[in-house]
Amino acid sequence: MIVHMLRFTFKETATEEEREHVLAVLRRTASVESVAFSTVGQNLGEPDGFTHAYCVGINDLPALRRYMHDPVHLAGDPQIIPYLARVAIGPDLSDDMTPTLARDILALHEEKVALHPEWAAEFGPLLAA
Repeated sequence: MIVHMLRFTFKETATEEEREHVLAVLRRTASVESVAFSTVGQNLGEPDGFTHAYCVGINDLPALRRYMHDPVHLAGDPQIIPYLARVAIGPDLSDDMTPTLARDILALHEEKVALHPEWAAEFGPLLAA
């Protein structure tokens, strides 16, 4: 199982309606066939400025690839990006002890960036350092 998490905060200008729409889009993405379990809601972690979190459990690398390229996922990102101020990826985790797993996941991400450079250009500036 690969557990993928995003922590994020909304732009101050995002209305309550826009925030609810973003959460609904994220829940729709989290319900695609390749996701085994999910949760979308408030961030309960460290007080690091991230107010919300998105977490999905994905069975394996083939399912992760399907998730990353799922039309629902690809259509959802442009609907949420305009309302986000900052995003942190991870911490991700897995019960798969394959030594190359992190590198294999990174390769899937790089594949998505190569196929969808516009997505990377829009999402990249939101990533927390």
